[in-house]
Amino acid sequence: MIGQIAIVLFDGFAFGMLLFLLSVGLSVTLGLMGFINLAHGAFGMLGGYVTVLVMRQLGLPFLAALPLAFIAAALASVVLERTLFRRLYKAGELNQVLFTIGLVFVSIALATLLFGTVQQVIILPSWLRGSVEFAGLNFTSYRVFLIVVALIVTAVLVFGLERTRLGAQIRASVDNQRVAQGLGLNVERVFAITFALGSGLAGLGGALAIDIVGLSPSFALHFLVYVLIVVSVGGLGSITGSFVGAALLGIGDVAGKYFLPEFGGFFIYLFLVAILLVRPAGLFGKR
Repeated sequence: MIGQIAIVLFDGFAFGMLLFLLSVGLSVTLGLMGFINLAHGAFGMLGGYVTVLVMRQLGLPFLAALPLAFIAAALASVVLERTLFRRLYKAGELNQVLFTIGLVFVSIALATLLFGTVQQVIILPSWLRGSVEFAGLNFTSYRVFLIVVALIVTAVLVFGLERTRLGAQIRASVDNQRVAQGLGLNVERVFAITFALGSGLAGLGGALAIDIVGLSPSFALHFLVYVLIVVSVGGLGSITGSFVGAALLGIGDVAGKYFLPEFGGFFIYLFLVAILLVRPAGLFGKR
């Protein structure tokens, strides 16, 4: 029984780290920029399909495909940010929601046209297809890899936003755009970089999600729900909140499905309601 609990906790934490990678970018852009980008899941789907294409068509290894997934999603977001999203920064929340959810359905239709509705699969390298033995228990190698990647991303984000010049520029641009512009900061460029970072992380998450949950055109909409739950539970703009919230929700979801499978995915919504009743702004949210 102890062994089963340990495995469930491990698998739940790994799934939570996947949710963290998919959601932390939206937490940053929504919390810092105040822009409601429901098309965030579409960038994750884009990263997944880029990974599938470069591995199949170009024969690139999985590790080489991951940064390409990040770059592709980041570049696509820059194009959309400069041509479309920027026009909606001062619009109301309803306009932002309707426009970006419309983009989700456009991306689903485009993915269906190009790739069909079948689930996409990739072949992982041999060292990620096995398991790691620890304390007499076997842990899936790929999930260990996923946890390590999430921890590295967390450390880089925290350091980048708190300790670097770019992080200071982002915080200054968000706190008061007019003063930041008066000090000579290019606020539009800072926002574009922030948007690209958040969307690139979604692309990376989409690439890493293929082996665990698969990839199909419904990815952009299906995981949007999970992403919004993580952002709501963690708190807007909080990387720590997204990390803790994703971990708790991942463990709760996997444990609920394992021990009480008849309830399916009920527990993740139960945790959402319970946490928001106690802390309406999320675990680490300020507003």
